[in-house]
Amino acid sequence: MPKVLIVEDEPGLVEGLAHNFQFEGYEVETALNGKEGLKLALRDRPDLIVLDLMLPEKDGFEVLREFRQRNSTVPVLILTARSLESDLIQGFDLGADDYLTKPFSVAELMARARALLKRAPQSESGDALPPGNYQFGDVVIDFQTREVRKSGEMVALAFKEFELLKYLALRRGKTVSREELLQEIWGVDPDSGVTTRTVDTHIANLRGKLGGGDVSPNFIATVHKVGYKFVG
Repeated sequence: MPKVLIVEDEPGLVEGLAHNFQFEGYEVETALNGKEGLKLALRDRPDLIVLDLMLPEKDGFEVLREFRQRNSTVPVLILTARSLESDLIQGFDLGADDYLTKPFSVAELMARARALLKRAPQSESGDALPPGNYQFGDVVIDFQTREVRKSGEMVALAFKEFELLKYLALRRGKTVSREELLQEIWGVDPDSGVTTRTVDTHIANLRGKLGGGDVSPNFIATVHKVGYKFVG
């Protein structure tokens, strides 16, 4: 039974979301402030975190930052009362996997939660991934287990970092635009006004984690004014 942690300071919203998740068979934990939310997230290892950004005691950005420093794989869906581009960029840069702007449809939130849980490595349902491994240099990607090893050692990739690596590796040699990556990996409409800086940040993280040794830092090549191409 997947476990969902809801970190939100509006008691009525918390109650409604908890009821919907429980109705669909999820185990639910809740926290009404960021400090308690971070404590539960680190202690109880939920399969999904629904995280409001505007929280008392510790805001959602700080919760996300501290959580990602210790856990890079659990998907996080952020909630924000503001549709500011800067909020969305900061959330994605800190490792959020999806977002919803208040007010939102509970049905949409549940659909997004199901999608994140389906793709998450903790999910027993699993993703429809291609069989086998992909190797370049001393790096091996296992699409089924979602594990990445470099020189035999496990490399901890954030949820979106793995999704990005997989998407590019399966299109080896093909140039993929930043807009396509933003839409396919983050689910953000290119016309929403959100910039592509978060794509660049995640590419830089992948180069830093997997470059070196037998792998050039440019295994993901930058295609000027267009996007990126996997050449590993």
